[in-house]
Amino acid sequence: MSLLTPQIRINNREVDYIGGQYTSPGNFSAASIDFTLPASIAGHQKLWNQEVTLYANKSDSSPIFRGWINRTKKTPEGVSVFAEDGFGYLVKGGSSSKATVILDDRTNLDGLTAGAAIVKLLELTNLDDKIKTDYIGNTSPVVSTVRPPIRGEKSVKSIIEEILSQAINTDDTSMPRPNIVKLIDDGTNSQMIIELESDIETPDIKQVYTEHNNIVSLQIINKKIPTVIEVQGKNGVKGRFTHTSAIAAQDREFLSVTNDNLDSPAECKEFAARLFQANLKVQYQYSLEVTEGIYLAENEVVRIQTNQPQFTGDYRVIGKTLAFTPGQLRIGININRKPPTLAEYIANRDN
Repeated sequence: MSLLTPQIRINNREVDYIGGQYTSPGNFSAASIDFTLPASIAGHQKLWNQEVTLYANKSDSSPIFRGWINRTKKTPEGVSVFAEDGFGYLVKGGSSSKATVILDDRTNLDGLTAGAAIVKLLELTNLDDKIKTDYIGNTSPVVSTVRPPIRGEKSVKSIIEEILSQAINTDDTSMPRPNIVKLIDDGTNSQMIIELESDIETPDIKQVYTEHNNIVSLQIINKKIPTVIEVQGKNGVKGRFTHTSAIAAQDREFLSVTNDNLDSPAECKEFAARLFQANLKVQYQYSLEVTEGIYLAENEVVRIQTNQPQFTGDYRVIGKTLAFTPGQLRIGININRKPPTLAEYIANRDN
């Protein structure tokens, strides 16, 4: 399917491998690589916590994955090695427990913008050796962590989610869009960046897929949609929208969001109803095996062109998988038309 030859490096030295799997679920979750080394190679190296990079092709200057080994296991073929990227360390700090920080009146993030607060947070937890913030940027709109002050012992991930949930862009005429965080690689380090969720109404298309050209297979996943939506507006006003017939069909699914541009309960309820309609239209997620797209990144937009109108359109990339051996490569991407809500952050996933 592809002439690309993936390359694995440990501490920047190329290693032979038998086969591997790369998984990037997106949505502020850890990307990982699971590969097998011949016993003759693995037996001569101290592998735990060593840096692993995966290059889509030997000639590439930047890897598509940079992470650190946190698990090895002997197998009949050799040694299975599992590594996670910087988000894996952000969640667990390289151990079995979550990375946490204690914020109080002396040590806190008060008054900082979202970008500056994340930089300080990584410094406080000594995670800035794994995740750099040279290009982090800021949210749109820019928000401050001062309202309300964050206090107590909390996980690093939950704090970042809390900060980002305050920033919803409503500058254009489309539905509001949240800010997301993701990792990019500068060729030397993993860099965390903040960016606005892509707009599929006026997209910058990165890849076009057609059923007769570069789509191998397609799987459709029917997602549950929120049926009870509560919106909090300015000065604590709230409004709730409940869709009773949808509840009867699929049970209750809750969603809560904040929009400081709304001044009354009626406006909050109307906004909640719009969110329900947006979710209803895009409740399907698609998983594709394709022959192109190894360099696609989360939040980029692709176009699907088929003879079936219900599938044709523009979609955001939300995740990617690669299954590879030295002589074969299979590419999978997950895409959807996810509505601009904060459902991912509210889900409170650990990984």
